[in-house]
Amino acid sequence: MNVTEKLINNEEKEARFFNRELSWLSFNERVLSQYLRPDVPLGEKLRFIAISANNLDEFFMVRIAGLRQLEKRGYLTVPGSDERLDELLTRVIERSVKLQLQQQTAFNFVLSQLSKVFEITDIKNLNKQEHHWLTNQFSENILPLLSPTTLDPVHPFPFIQNKGKGLFLELLTQKDELIRAAILLPDSCPRFIRIPGALLRFVKVEDAITKFINLIFPKYQIKKAGMFRILRDSEMQIDDEASDLLSQFESSLKKRRRGEIVSLVISDNFSKATLSFLKREMQTDTSAIYQTKGFVGLQDVNDILKHFPQKLLFKKWDARLPQRIIDFNQDIFAAIKQKDLLVHHPFEEFDVVIKLLEQAAIDPDVLAIRQTLYRTTSDSPIAQALKKAAENGKAVTAVIELKARFDEANNIKLARELEKAGAQVTYGLGQLKVHSKLSLIMREEDKKIVSYVHCGTGNYHPTNSKTYTDFSFFTCEKSICEDVRLIFNFLTSYVQPDNLVHSKISPNSSYQWFLDCLDNEIANAKAGKPAFFFGKANALQEKTIIEKLYEASNAGVEITLFIRGICGLRPGVIGMSENIKVLSIIGRYLEHGRFYVFGNGDAMGSKQNQLFLSSADLMHRNLFNRVEIFLPILNTTLRKQFFEQIIPALISDNINRWELKDDGRYLADVPKTKKFSSHNYFMETISLSGQGSNSEHFDN
Repeated sequence: MNVTEKLINNEEKEARFFNRELSWLSFNERVLSQYLRPDVPLGEKLRFIAISANNLDEFFMVRIAGLRQLEKRGYLTVPGSDERLDELLTRVIERSVKLQLQQQTAFNFVLSQLSKVFEITDIKNLNKQEHHWLTNQFSENILPLLSPTTLDPVHPFPFIQNKGKGLFLELLTQKDELIRAAILLPDSCPRFIRIPGALLRFVKVEDAITKFINLIFPKYQIKKAGMFRILRDSEMQIDDEASDLLSQFESSLKKRRRGEIVSLVISDNFSKATLSFLKREMQTDTSAIYQTKGFVGLQDVNDILKHFPQKLLFKKWDARLPQRIIDFNQDIFAAIKQKDLLVHHPFEEFDVVIKLLEQAAIDPDVLAIRQTLYRTTSDSPIAQALKKAAENGKAVTAVIELKARFDEANNIKLARELEKAGAQVTYGLGQLKVHSKLSLIMREEDKKIVSYVHCGTGNYHPTNSKTYTDFSFFTCEKSICEDVRLIFNFLTSYVQPDNLVHSKISPNSSYQWFLDCLDNEIANAKAGKPAFFFGKANALQEKTIIEKLYEASNAGVEITLFIRGICGLRPGVIGMSENIKVLSIIGRYLEHGRFYVFGNGDAMGSKQNQLFLSSADLMHRNLFNRVEIFLPILNTTLRKQFFEQIIPALISDNINRWELKDDGRYLADVPKTKKFSSHNYFMETISLSGQGSNSEHFDN
């Protein structure tokens, strides 16, 4: 796996920014490269391959689709740059095809490593008893799900929805006449059939279909058969002035399923005539057709992993409940009232968030709940708690972001159910996507209203919380709660909050505030004071922010950035960015937490430092087109948790860390001393704010 491929051509070495699309592909190469790590269990290597394949799906459906749309509209250069669109498309597609080949290589390599305990076998290798079992299994549980279509003037080519896949067949009649047919595989059809026995043996469903083709097409002979899979343009056009936004989204979702094909992957054993036929019938361009000798649809490999024994996976990890929550008999309100709490997922239980809302739903003293929802499901514990709260007569206001890409259908369903339960549901702010993760609970205590806030860097999605690293911040500090109340007012009434005490939000103030903070670091560096900026985000692409970071570097500000994926900044260039280091953590968990630290005239860890937790990456969309929050961490214990645990662990990680070089390469750390993994550290170390009675300085 070549994960150090240069992102820029020789003639671009003076460029100030890395290309967004190529930077993203580099990130996905780093995800895929996990299969080469000796410390990653074989089953998890398959999972990383599937993650990489899923990521590449989204890249085609969104980024490549977007570039093709620009091309169709007559653009010659990429908006906001002088980059030629045709040249970028060529480079991006070449790199994507290369990544697809690397995924196939990785898949075959891991299968060979698993050969003693797991195999995807050919049907001819089954014994008589196994073959008999497979025949019955296919007839009873697979065949009823299939809808074969003969392709002729009477039977036109079937519509295939986004991510649709199936078998394409060339069949010969008894008179040696050629006919074509398609058999779509519905989502309910398993891609792999497990053969009973101690060994993990699977048969691909497409192999079973071709083996038992006589049950579908009697008296026909297969000439050629192969898999195909398509991806469609997944952008949605929404009129934000529509009187019924929910109905608009439902309509647009249906249209998206019929979006233009941006990728048709097909087995490589078909003739040019067949490819021309598919191109015509699917109304797609030759440049969107990719033939492969490998397995079509590596995303489906995830279906196998549920059968794997634990020894082939990461050692099971049960997230711990913070001791402080236990000390208060899981009374979340009491624990928060004692002092602020920071919960680090997935090392610590996401259940703290769930329990807070479940407790609020049945607590007679809770009067109102306000909640943003970006990615969750209608059957999630959080959604159920909100419905119960509304049914119990509490004033529940849910701000649901319908535009959460690929979660629109879930959010539409959730909105309908919350409205039915009696909650007030709003859908964001027109062109602004609500990306903040906020809960505001108002409770009557001693005849006064006391507010409690939760702010997260991740989504209210219990399943994702087991995979992504994120932070949950809880407080009842009055001024912060008032800030959040004003933000919710903005979300439901469009009233601009111009008097926030501590917080900054997008799009109102965060952009200029961020630049002002960096200007302050520049002034401190020029005055001979300590000056630094530390940032952790998923992406950095906003060009004015990058230029300001270059200016800060030239002034002597020390800048350390942990950027998981897309990074447009070129670090380490003399006279431009020599004081900037860009790092990326990729390990057992996928990094997602965001926070930013400004030195503010003193060394790291000082009371002077400004520390902000955020829902925002440093992208143009986050600063101008979304509602995001930058929330200050003021509590002494929480600040120590960042400065004494979280930041040192990230910096010390020499197992999962990559460093971005000035030529676009990412180089993996090679431990020269004792190996250290930040993920292992967080699993083994109790967070300072959650120690409770485990702390030497416990004060209940």
